[in-house]
Amino acid sequence: MTIDLDKMTLKELRDLRAKLDRAINSYEDRKRREALAAIEEAAREHGFNLAELTGGKPRRIGTVPPKYINPEDPTMTWTGRGRKPRWVQDSLEGGKQLEDLLI
Repeated sequence: MTIDLDKMTLKELRDLRAKLDRAINSYEDRKRREALAAIEEAAREHGFNLAELTGGKPRRIGTVPPKYINPEDPTMTWTGRGRKPRWVQDSLEGGKQLEDLLI
């Protein structure tokens, strides 16, 4: 594929540069993720996690305990992260405070 840069307008050149920047960043990000995954796998094969070897903070894996509970249906809980569930929105619209729903 040959591109004649001399025949391109300034706008076309800038668009091309933006596309190239995005492609380069995407490539670098993908390679960085692949390298990190390979390093983490090697650490696991030796019985470590990457944070133990680098002295960094270990990545958290697992669930977050619920912080709020639906008083009308105790099986419905929410961690306080992400979008508010409908029952939380309804409770707030009904005049309750978020603190009223704490577990």
